[in-house]
Amino acid sequence: MSIRNLDSLFHPQSVAIIGASERPFSAGAALWRNMHASGFQGALWPLNPKYEQLAGQRCYARVRDLPGVPELAVICTPPATVDDLIRQLAQAGTKAAVVISAGLTPEQKQAMLDAARPRLLRILGPDCVGLLAPHAHLNASIAPAAAQPGQLALVSQSDALVTAMLDWAQARSIGFSHFVALGEHADVDAADVLDYLASDAHTRAILLCIESIEHARKFMSAARAAARNKPVIVLKAGRSAPGQQAAASHTGALAGADAVHEAAIARAGMLRVDSLEQLFLAAEILTRFKAPVGAHLSILTNAGGAGVLAADAAAAHGLRLADPGAALRGELAAVLPLRSPLGNPVTLAADAPAPCYADALRALARHPEDSGTLLFIHAPTAIVPAADIARAMIPVAHPAQQHALPLVAAWMGGPAVAEARQLFMQAGTACYDMPEQAVAAIGMLHDYARNQAELTEAPPAAPPGQPAPDTAAVRRLVATALAEGRSWLSEPESKAVCAAYGIPVVATHRVAPEPEAAADEAARIGFPVVLKIVSADVTHKSDVGGVALNLQDAQDVRTAAQTMLARIAKTHPQARLEGFAVQAMVRKPQAQELIVGASIDPGFGPVILFGQGGTAVEVLRDSAMALPPLNAPLARALIERTRVARLLAGWRDVPPADLDAVIATLMAVSQLLADVPELAELDINPLLVDHAGAIALDARVGLSAAQPAGARHFAIAPYPADLIETVQWQGRTLTLRPVRPEDEAQHRAFLESLDPGDIRLRLFYTRRYMERSELARLVQIDYTREMAFIATAPDENGREQTLGVARASADPDNQGAEFGIILRHGLKGAGLGRRLMDKLIGHFRAAGTREMTAVVLKENRAMRELGHALGFSDQPSPDDPDIRLLTLELQAP
Repeated sequence: MSIRNLDSLFHPQSVAIIGASERPFSAGAALWRNMHASGFQGALWPLNPKYEQLAGQRCYARVRDLPGVPELAVICTPPATVDDLIRQLAQAGTKAAVVISAGLTPEQKQAMLDAARPRLLRILGPDCVGLLAPHAHLNASIAPAAAQPGQLALVSQSDALVTAMLDWAQARSIGFSHFVALGEHADVDAADVLDYLASDAHTRAILLCIESIEHARKFMSAARAAARNKPVIVLKAGRSAPGQQAAASHTGALAGADAVHEAAIARAGMLRVDSLEQLFLAAEILTRFKAPVGAHLSILTNAGGAGVLAADAAAAHGLRLADPGAALRGELAAVLPLRSPLGNPVTLAADAPAPCYADALRALARHPEDSGTLLFIHAPTAIVPAADIARAMIPVAHPAQQHALPLVAAWMGGPAVAEARQLFMQAGTACYDMPEQAVAAIGMLHDYARNQAELTEAPPAAPPGQPAPDTAAVRRLVATALAEGRSWLSEPESKAVCAAYGIPVVATHRVAPEPEAAADEAARIGFPVVLKIVSADVTHKSDVGGVALNLQDAQDVRTAAQTMLARIAKTHPQARLEGFAVQAMVRKPQAQELIVGASIDPGFGPVILFGQGGTAVEVLRDSAMALPPLNAPLARALIERTRVARLLAGWRDVPPADLDAVIATLMAVSQLLADVPELAELDINPLLVDHAGAIALDARVGLSAAQPAGARHFAIAPYPADLIETVQWQGRTLTLRPVRPEDEAQHRAFLESLDPGDIRLRLFYTRRYMERSELARLVQIDYTREMAFIATAPDENGREQTLGVARASADPDNQGAEFGIILRHGLKGAGLGRRLMDKLIGHFRAAGTREMTAVVLKENRAMRELGHALGFSDQPSPDDPDIRLLTLELQAP
């Protein structure tokens, strides 16, 4: 389930308080007091057999005694009573319930869910503080304070956090659209609430406080949909675990749960913060503007010391101060007092008049390529009132009929700057109390923009344009190992897997566990060589002296082999020694040692790791995670989240490393995870990379017959390349395929080519221009719940153009999908619409969607005739005689 009946939870017309009480210090008393004081406009009924009246209002003994069916029920009764109350409410027709009661056993929780499920009654909780929806005058909670109306929604898995945040926000006059405590989230969970709030008109940003994510794919789908519409800011508890379980590989040791959550949050286009204060710092800036201007920052201030503090903070957050060009310096010199510095920060004297601030800001605004994002810092003086300065700057910061400047302000002080701060905030400028807060917020803005860029990527499981891997050879290796009862491939087998997917490896030869055999093979390869033990019972070879480097001759090899045999016999007497691996010694003096790996997260499925490699990989802990599938931009973003990325860029006499080779390796691992479901773990460590390329010196592959990998287990569905097909139509070759983010420019050209009359029939309005955010939403789709098939063909210049699109979006419950179709002018009636609709219907039928529907104008005869031909029913709308409802049942009864 997802958003079914959530309107009844957040905006009910009637509420029953079951367990309402007057007993001091009881949950029932707090709940009744809060609801009674909230100004709720609908029917409010207390229910408790111990009372005949509460606060002068009749109190009812049983659900069946109520004068009507409550749309929402709030329950704070003993745990043993909850399931029967839910059963009575569901049978009566109640749509939602908040279960504040705590202490339900697993059996009682299941009985509660079983009672609710037949009637689709939705449950928030149990063991929760409740919810507040100030715009609906609803306080169905036991929170100690009410929430002011506002545009932020806060959703938390922690009850204590909710009450503390509510009190903290009230003291700072921060308002909310919704305040939701999920409790044990037996039914309604974070994904459900995200889905609901994504389209809530009262909510501009969502603040999400979570401790765990149980249903990763559902969460990612909801999070990505919400993050496309409005900022989602996440406070995820548990960055540092008290201890790390021993793992069989370096990747397993590094791929902790928090690292995976970090990757998921970034890939969903959300922003992660580390503290409650940062939640609101981020919300203040992200609700004002969504992207920074360039990667640099300009500071305008009347306080030199504050400017220096801001510059220091910028360096700490990886923000570069802008270097004003000659033209900008000239303009600043013309408007600033003679003694004002012309660098960055731009510092005005304490007695600078208000127009001087406006002139300086205007000069910076005329050179956005030089100035970037603007930070204004003001310290109060007794000479020029802060409010006068604010009034002078606002017309410049927010010019009429133009976009506002990328301006962030820090008004330092209290009463002396209160009016100025309020004026700026009313004008729409993000404001902070201190420079460090403002700089931190700008840093968050940059992080958010990077994550939003990741959100737009929709790579296929198999990267296009790459040589086809030898998947069949890998599957034979895997099948053989599993048939032999092995869960790990040997090093030569692991390298064969890498080579089959185009990852360069150093050739490795396996010989019997005899010193002479190793020496003979080394002589055949050529010196110097590397010698390693081969044993499924030894996890990390270097830890037990099982690796010898730079062996110069046969005697070195014999000695190393004898030493290894003796050491293993002493330290690991039970280990089965299967042989030696001999390989050429690779010399790359300017190379970096990297690690590329993969593992299976219990919640998010397959994940990919990148970082600084070598034997000290767990000590360095310089790594980052990503969710597959990966393409080149996502692989590059993964690399950039590590410290070793700076070394890969080169320094002094070390040339930049071949980053394309590293990216290709990451993409190959992503495809390997999609193609081979039995892959459970992968280590490539070290992957040696320099300016000439990359080569894997060691590799280790773990297997599982349970098939935990494969594209179907990815938390993010890959681009469905398997749905691309080529068809013949009217003597032309058409491509029918799912839309993808790269189609944005092509899709804009298609929309601009449409006839206004066709647009009105399809979209009920006539404008052909579309804001970029709207257009992006059409091409950046979530393939798990929506689909848009486009028909394309080359134009007269050979460029691909879109001829038509059929689109449908399923509700989060997959019960229904609303569709629409539109074609270029002059192509209707020739069968193209039928081809697109057949493909769309087949897709949603295979996905298990129950029905497809469309809302069409009565006069749209072409659409209605197509619907009739496809088997849709055609019924009048009960709300509008000019509207028809087309419906097609997709599943057999």
